[in-house]
Amino acid sequence: MKWMKFRIKTVTEAEDIIISALYDIGLEGAQIEDKIPLTALEKEQMFVDILPDGPEDDGIAYLSFFVEEKEDGSLEAGGVPTDKDTLLSRIGQELEELRLFMEIGEGSVTVTETEDIDWINNWKQYFHQFYIDDLLVIPSWEEVREEDLDKKILHIDPGTAFGTGMHETTQLCIRQIKKYLTPETELLDVGTGSGILAILALMYGAKHAVGTDLDPCAVEAVAQNMEANRIPQEAFEMMIGNIITDKSVQDKVGYGRYDIVAANILADVLVPLTPVIVRHMKTGGVYITSGIIDTKEETVREAVEAAGLEILEVTYQGEWVSVTARKVKSDSYEM
Repeated sequence: MKWMKFRIKTVTEAEDIIISALYDIGLEGAQIEDKIPLTALEKEQMFVDILPDGPEDDGIAYLSFFVEEKEDGSLEAGGVPTDKDTLLSRIGQELEELRLFMEIGEGSVTVTETEDIDWINNWKQYFHQFYIDDLLVIPSWEEVREEDLDKKILHIDPGTAFGTGMHETTQLCIRQIKKYLTPETELLDVGTGSGILAILALMYGAKHAVGTDLDPCAVEAVAQNMEANRIPQEAFEMMIGNIITDKSVQDKVGYGRYDIVAANILADVLVPLTPVIVRHMKTGGVYITSGIIDTKEETVREAVEAAGLEILEVTYQGEWVSVTARKVKSDSYEM
């Protein structure tokens, strides 16, 4: 098997935003190369006492995306057939649009081929157990240390396409869910991925959870993580489909029934999602959004308020934003 590698030269400040933008065209799992010094927390997570000094940070970053090359030379990005020239054109278009409002540096793109290597699993050597406040998150390939056995522990196997909980957007969501959770909470997790938000809600005492996702691979990822965390099958229902546009998915999810809706999705998806999701919430229900880069905060705020929701609070971590709002008006969808 061969992979086509698209490598973008940019600046470190633009890493997250470019990754988010290119995710929309089907490019996932970016490999990041930069010279940003490791934080104290990152050094702890590597379980190394002394690390060699790295080169001085020059502000330059390289982002590489790998796309599988079929035997006939065709490519597939985000489940959609494509080709090298089309992908190059779309990458270039996204970069030029970003360049209009932010510094992205050189923005050049090079394309190379690489043979079948185990890059899909190589990332695991960099993902170790870590804390989110009082919660210990531990990957499936690591053992719980004896001194941590009395901690609240989330066992997670994110696979290659889903979140680990390390990203700021996930942590923002987790903190807000814990804040508004009650023993009677019915939770809907839109774009559930590995199921981390719904599973955590259940671990902290939620009554029931439903997760939706576009990727059929999420079903197996969720099932594995439920088993690893001893979540009963009846506690978490998984659905595949687009809740924004698919009426059958909307009907199956149910209307006027959720106390909390969590959506850790890009801002460009939150805008059309928000007026739809209001119908699935109870009056007084809480809408927790994240995945919002700080430059899109106002866009999401406007969408939330336009849908008739009352903004309760806005929280920040790094360049990322979480908007939490409440449904204050009842409608005909109430159960």
